[in-house]
Amino acid sequence: MKCILFFILFISFQQSVNAQLITRTFEEVENLHVKKPIIVFLHAKWCKYCDVMENTTFKNEEVIKKLNNHYYFISFDVESKESIKFHDRIFNYKPSGYKTGIHELAEALGNTKNKLSYPTTVILNTKHEIIFQYPSLLRPKGFLKLLNVLKENETL
Repeated sequence: MKCILFFILFISFQQSVNAQLITRTFEEVENLHVKKPIIVFLHAKWCKYCDVMENTTFKNEEVIKKLNNHYYFISFDVESKESIKFHDRIFNYKPSGYKTGIHELAEALGNTKNKLSYPTTVILNTKHEIIFQYPSLLRPKGFLKLLNVLKENETL
């Protein structure tokens, strides 16, 4: 009996440790029938603060659970070179120099006061309208506060 109980506890622990954040693309979100708010994480490969957020905030079990249950999550590299169709518009990568540039969709979503900072967290309501932009690192505790405020307001 103790072996069975141990095995069940071990399996439950493994499942909770291995909780994975479900990441979508812009195209997937537009084609899903269930409408949920969207959280877009704008980041760059070279950004150290983005790495911190990816390795702490988006690995936090409580954050993962809330995101998976109540939102669609999109992790978007602002230097992605692929064309993306979103809201009946095609967004493309815009080169700005030798091996540098930015994606038009990142600019459209993340610009605050004509500036784009990394990382930026953008929240879109169910109509895909921007309702919140946060141009800085959010640690798990702050991110959870944000999600709780959003849930309380239910204006999405």
